[in-house]
Amino acid sequence: MDLQSEISKLKKDKNAVILAHYYQVPEIQELADFVGDSLGLSQEAAKTEADIIVFAGVHFMAETAKILNPTKKVLLPDLNAGCSLADSCPPEDFKKFIAAHPGHVVITYINCSAEIKALSDLVCTSSNAEKIVESIPRDMPIIFAPDKNLGAYIQKKTGRQMVLWDGSCIVHEAFSFNKLLKVYQDNPGATIIAHPESEARILETASYIASTAGMLHYVSQRPYEKFIVATEAGILHKMQQAAPQSTLIAAPAKENNSCACSECAFMKLNTVEKLYRCLSLETPQIEVNEAIRERALLPIERMLELSR
Repeated sequence: MDLQSEISKLKKDKNAVILAHYYQVPEIQELADFVGDSLGLSQEAAKTEADIIVFAGVHFMAETAKILNPTKKVLLPDLNAGCSLADSCPPEDFKKFIAAHPGHVVITYINCSAEIKALSDLVCTSSNAEKIVESIPRDMPIIFAPDKNLGAYIQKKTGRQMVLWDGSCIVHEAFSFNKLLKVYQDNPGATIIAHPESEARILETASYIASTAGMLHYVSQRPYEKFIVATEAGILHKMQQAAPQSTLIAAPAKENNSCACSECAFMKLNTVEKLYRCLSLETPQIEVNEAIRERALLPIERMLELSR
């Protein structure tokens, strides 16, 4: 069976759209109607006129699409495609954390569950976190969750003191500082670019720090250069398409693996075969409790309004 052709036919017959994150395997990225970072995907989910949204990403991303589209079917090729960062912030523990810091504005990174979003005043992505934080008056204290590395980076950029939840992404904490320096020494003239979810000492080596979309744009504007890229290795596919003359090197991980890079095992659970199956059978569907959905929708809409 030609799965690519079958998926294209199913999309047309069912008025479906495929949204994919940059960290998906190249085959899925090539099938998608839109490939982007969390902000871009949220914006696309908010405006789509499709009846079915197939989210090639992880669970919290598909949940966000469902929060924005309660009457549409939202499908995730593999329900086990979770997120270590989202898992690091259990709702009951976060409720206690908020209660221990009364009077704080709660800003949560989009990499969290619907329940956490429902406890928030504002949601942000790595693309707009600085802007979201700066939208809060300076005399108002802030809780930032769940990513401590992104929170610390935004603190440094804005000068705002925030109470940080102690969560992190295992993919962005997997980079080896010593190996990165060795790769840099072996590639004179290379530029290190990094995602702000990375640990502070990785960010200190970087000449440019941005979201995946920001990194992609940065590289596309600098052809023929050499880059060491400190984020999940899936971004290299679109990045090489955007800058075919550039040399791209994945930042090395602490542990040895097949590509010596840092990959998200959750993102890679989605396959073309699972994509076909979920669109064909219209399952597994993402469902969000309506009371939680209504509360979670408000901080997401505030983020989208501030990001126009």
